[in-house]
Amino acid sequence: MPLILDSPPRSPPPFLPESASIEAVRRTEHHIGDVVVVGAGILGTAIAITLARQSRSVILLEKSLKEPDRIVGELLQPGGVEALEELGLRQCLEEIDACAVKGYEVIYRGQGVEIPYPENAAEKGKRPEGRSFHHGRFIRRLREAAMREPNITIVETTVTNTVTSGWTGQILGVESLTHGERDYYFGPLTIIADGYASKFRNGSTPYAPVSKSKFWGLELIDADLPRPGHGHVVIGDGAPILLYQIGTHETRALVDIPDGTDTASTQHGGVKGHLRNVVLPSLPKSVQSSFEKALDEGKLRSMPNSFLPPTTNRVPGMLLLGDAMNMRHPLTGGGMTVALNDVVLLRDLLSPKAVPDLGNTKLVIKQMKTFHWRRKNLTSVINILAQALYTLFAANDPQLRALQAGCFRYFELGGNCIDGPAGLLAGIIRRPFVLFYHFFSVALLSIWLYISKAPLWRFPLTVLESALIFYKACVVLFPFIGSELRS
Repeated sequence: MPLILDSPPRSPPPFLPESASIEAVRRTEHHIGDVVVVGAGILGTAIAITLARQSRSVILLEKSLKEPDRIVGELLQPGGVEALEELGLRQCLEEIDACAVKGYEVIYRGQGVEIPYPENAAEKGKRPEGRSFHHGRFIRRLREAAMREPNITIVETTVTNTVTSGWTGQILGVESLTHGERDYYFGPLTIIADGYASKFRNGSTPYAPVSKSKFWGLELIDADLPRPGHGHVVIGDGAPILLYQIGTHETRALVDIPDGTDTASTQHGGVKGHLRNVVLPSLPKSVQSSFEKALDEGKLRSMPNSFLPPTTNRVPGMLLLGDAMNMRHPLTGGGMTVALNDVVLLRDLLSPKAVPDLGNTKLVIKQMKTFHWRRKNLTSVINILAQALYTLFAANDPQLRALQAGCFRYFELGGNCIDGPAGLLAGIIRRPFVLFYHFFSVALLSIWLYISKAPLWRFPLTVLESALIFYKACVVLFPFIGSELRS
């Protein structure tokens, strides 16, 4: 697999042995392939490998092939692990010090409840596991897998624009800068997977990402988590806090800080002041010392928490995928699971049997309409669940706080009240109605708890306030359902 780097001074194309295929020569010397993939992240690399294994000639473009260092994309749910296995890429989880994830521990105002992943229906008594890891290490392993594919050429270059046919409007390829010099790469199909900050959304989606908060991340060393092998969600008076192990000695702490948070303003010491004065006291005692030490060392980074509804790809010759096309709050750790399952779907929908010629834009667009609706069973569950849970866990009014308390009490009931939500989180249960059922079960339980605690003399007012709680539940859920039903 020829590899072109953007590190040394510009040099002639890499030497190709006589045995190199004609397609390899076309990719390397003429910059022409069957597919041009922009972005060598999770989805971009996985789709490049998948298409290459179907004998497609693939050019994979990435602005930097250095190991990335990010604070999200570090928890792969069991549904994502299954997709990775189906794509033949399970080995990419090896040799990166990945940690097994068995479920969640939700800590509500100091009180915890375990939410394990449900038993595997196919293997009775065995529970599925996710994996957590350093994001960059996982990306490195995926890229190493891509480098071993003879039908892929990886180029380190910065893509600046698409190349469009002035006659048909079809995307023909991309323009890029390599060592400051202009380059072009062409193929009948261009896949854009350049992440949350994509610059190629214009004309492909009517929506713009909406971000109302940021995750601020710290890396804790040898933190003593209350329940090892589980992701931890800490819920208190403010927005939620996530804790999960990403290595033998490393634990990621992600603190959600909504825009305009008063305690994170400059007069209160900024973000560090908020973390020290508000977040630190709310953490489990066993974690506080390692959190404070990491805070003192000052290695603090942030990522915006964005929401972007999915849309059907309709641009001839181009597909917008991954975070460039669809995002949800990272609270539930579903992003990579969505991306890898999308690749599984596309493997079949764009296979040579289904689409012999990727230049047949009408057929590709037809397949992408099928893709848009077929992915809903999983992605609509993860998208809606992420946004709805975040709204509840970051409760900022009386009705949401009542729903928040009801949610925790629902988890405490155990049985299906845990297995159902955990299966949805894990990407194992792929039925949107199950999400609807559990969400409104939480709403009804919240109303019952509210009524049972109210004095009898307030009954008329309690009925009105209960109706407001139910109304708030509808306001939380239905807009996100609506965003999934649009095409």
